[in-house]
Amino acid sequence: MNTERQSFFAQQAWVQGRWARDVLLNVDAAGLWSEVQIGAPVAERFGATVLVGPVLPALVNAHSHAFQRAIAGLTERQGAGGASDDFWSWRDRMYSVARRITPEQLEAIASLLYSELLAGGYTQVCEFHYLHNAADGAPHADPIDMSLALVRAAQRVGMGLTLLPTLYRHSGFGVQGLREDQRRFAGTPESLLRLVEDLQRQTLGLPGVNVGVAAHSLRAVDPAALAELAAEAARRQLPVHIHIAEQVQEVQDCLAHTGQRPIAWLLEHVAMDERWNLVHATHTTPAELQGVRDSGGAIVICPSTEANLGDGVFDYSGYTALGGQWSIGSDSHVTRSWSEELRLLEYSQRLTQRRRNVAAQPGVSSAAALFEAALAGGGSATSLPMGGLQVGCRADFLVLDSESSSLLGVPAESLLDALVFSSPGARFAQIGHAGKIAARSDRTAQLRQEFTGTMKALWGG
Repeated sequence: MNTERQSFFAQQAWVQGRWARDVLLNVDAAGLWSEVQIGAPVAERFGATVLVGPVLPALVNAHSHAFQRAIAGLTERQGAGGASDDFWSWRDRMYSVARRITPEQLEAIASLLYSELLAGGYTQVCEFHYLHNAADGAPHADPIDMSLALVRAAQRVGMGLTLLPTLYRHSGFGVQGLREDQRRFAGTPESLLRLVEDLQRQTLGLPGVNVGVAAHSLRAVDPAALAELAAEAARRQLPVHIHIAEQVQEVQDCLAHTGQRPIAWLLEHVAMDERWNLVHATHTTPAELQGVRDSGGAIVICPSTEANLGDGVFDYSGYTALGGQWSIGSDSHVTRSWSEELRLLEYSQRLTQRRRNVAAQPGVSSAAALFEAALAGGGSATSLPMGGLQVGCRADFLVLDSESSSLLGVPAESLLDALVFSSPGARFAQIGHAGKIAARSDRTAQLRQEFTGTMKALWGG
């Protein structure tokens, strides 16, 4: 938290969905924007810190499994004998690290990852966290150990963290218990809520840290446990996240077991509201999307992971035509930049619909429409005031490096378009978090060394 008010001046800044000139940005003692003045007179800029390039709001990364950064690039070969590869075979490979990683290794992996996400334009990450137990499935001596490893990682690099302890009880619909390689995920509503309480106590006052809850999926959480978790989350006003309808097999299994598709079942059996965030929702019907929209809930789209895993393509046009709210996540972290996620989201729509500028609206470019929607969805994902350069929102911002090759010679009004659709991605010259410009880390070499050592311990070489 800041102890005094601060002011910034930007010759060009993204305010209310468009570029504005000569913008004075004042920050209050709580690290929130207290005033955003467009066309600020010269006399009023006195004492303000001049930002070195065009300024954008920062985005929330609404879905992360930090430990999966350790397998990025390591799952791109077929199995023995050229066996077909899909989400479920990838999951088995992912478990090979999930069941072995220690708190110290998790901190090393998450520290480098969060520094990469900051560099990619995110200043808050929602960590969907289900590695609660020891590697053999027994409870840790301190059940909070793995969670605090993530908190330490975020604090080391200056990343905001919405930690989502995740309930995981069953290996599939109608199955009692977990597989051997899932035992360290195990929990109950009671154990999870105790973990939430412990985390809230131990992170009280840490900048940018808050706590919510998650249910892994309908296949992993039985109806009674989900109802108990949902009721407590509502009572405590916590954000709630859940994987849903990511894979065709998941939809088919849910139909066979319950007689309903996953989202239809959730809408009928849970009192969803604006605190609920449905991750992926790749396979939907128009009625389901309408139901999510009417409930006030939101969808978290993870384009790079959904493409990498062969999940399918989200019905972006159908959902946005209803006015549905969504946010962006990098999930397994094969990509760690929001501009790449937004580009892939638009390109997946162009490929399936065979037309250009699917997200665009009259007078609004595709990049602007995508960016504004992802920006608005961040508040739902985190239950924090994350909504852009506007009064009352957290004073997070990105300063573009105008010398980045993708921005050279681009007219001012097209900078966001070039950032999203011209590769390689532009760099950020400065990053602001709660009204403070993040210092360039002097720990980069140390973070890389710790990460490399952890990768060697996990994979050899």
